[in-house]
Amino acid sequence: MSIDILMPALSPTMEEGTLAKWHVKAGDTVKAGDVIAEIETDKATMEVEAVDEGMVEALLVDAGTENVKVNAVIARLAGEGDSASFDTPASPAAQDDKKGGPAPAAKAAPETPPSSHPEQAQGAVSKDATTAPPKFNDAGERVFASPLARRLAQAAGLDLKAIAGSGPHGRVIKADVDAARGKAPASAPTQSGAAPAAAPRQVQSLEQQGIPAGSYDLIPLDGMRKTIARRMTDSFRDVPHFPLTVDLEIDGLLAARAKINAMLEKDGVKVSVNDLVIKAVAVALKRVPEANSSYTPEGIALHHHADIAMAVAIDGGLITPIIRAAETKGLAQIAVEAKDLAARARDKKLKPEEFQGGTFSISNMGMMGIKSFASIINEPQACILSVGAGEPRPVVKNGALAIATVMTVTLTCDHRAVDGAIGGRFLNAFKALIEDPLTMIV
Repeated sequence: MSIDILMPALSPTMEEGTLAKWHVKAGDTVKAGDVIAEIETDKATMEVEAVDEGMVEALLVDAGTENVKVNAVIARLAGEGDSASFDTPASPAAQDDKKGGPAPAAKAAPETPPSSHPEQAQGAVSKDATTAPPKFNDAGERVFASPLARRLAQAAGLDLKAIAGSGPHGRVIKADVDAARGKAPASAPTQSGAAPAAAPRQVQSLEQQGIPAGSYDLIPLDGMRKTIARRMTDSFRDVPHFPLTVDLEIDGLLAARAKINAMLEKDGVKVSVNDLVIKAVAVALKRVPEANSSYTPEGIALHHHADIAMAVAIDGGLITPIIRAAETKGLAQIAVEAKDLAARARDKKLKPEEFQGGTFSISNMGMMGIKSFASIINEPQACILSVGAGEPRPVVKNGALAIATVMTVTLTCDHRAVDGAIGGRFLNAFKALIEDPLTMIV
């Protein structure tokens, strides 16, 4: 029986990608953990590793092919006992030419929806897959399961043969093992009487809206822009949100930054205002942990660490690399990490774990002269802080008019998890840290 290799979902939001390069050819023998291809997503370029061992029977998608749907069949391994034929062309189109007709549906990159379990997509596994438990049960029968599912089942003393697989072609995945252990349902049952999904809104063409053809240039949507459009639409529509805005006097912060950079100059490290904001947010989240949360149908998740996602503008969109456990790190370490992550983000060289997740987001447009703005929540996070430019403004101090450097920030909150009182307490804690930076280390 041949084994299909599917286009992997390399991030929770990935729907399609570009098969940039093959590292194998028909006739090659591969084992679990071998790098077989490179995939370009809307966020980065990543290597894909084999999940199964076997001989490459066919490469069904050419290198350089764009818009390959997640879970589309991209290659095939010869199964045990199969006599592989290696004259299969490397693309469905070539198959059509050879056979004089359309390729079978399985070879035509079917448009199946992206998996909610990244491990369902063959190839998206860690290098320790080579140490996974055997793929055969006690009776010597082959069991189709992901390496992670096999390890979990072995640790729990479960017979994989007795577990119904919900992955591609009946493959047993982590969710199936969790369900067998009584931890989580493998799939959500369909509720009888549930309201049908609303039909998607029909968008009129520009011509239908009175803009004549030929009066504009159309730039096609790439994967990143499609993902941003979908996620931001979903968040703005489905998450009940509200903004909270406060002005901060940052003269003390700027003075402290100058002293810090003078001390770090010998190490070649330079701390930015954004680095100080990241540290202040992380400390404030530890003081108001209710703001470091996520809404789930089962309850409000309070995160153990302040994993701060910082918005970075790149060609075609933006990405949010993450400073993990920022509350535990000093300013110099945050500055070095932030600079490195931002540089690799612009080169699309981030690893998935470096931009997936995060418990709180920061979007800073101060360097562009933007005074005040409100951002859209980055689900499943409950808050995002929008940081404006610091500028001299008139203020009243001790009943007299004075000039201070003022920065406006806006906190957008998911009202399901963070109400106004929690948001207000967080901003008060944040304001105190920014206006008296020494308190960040106390």
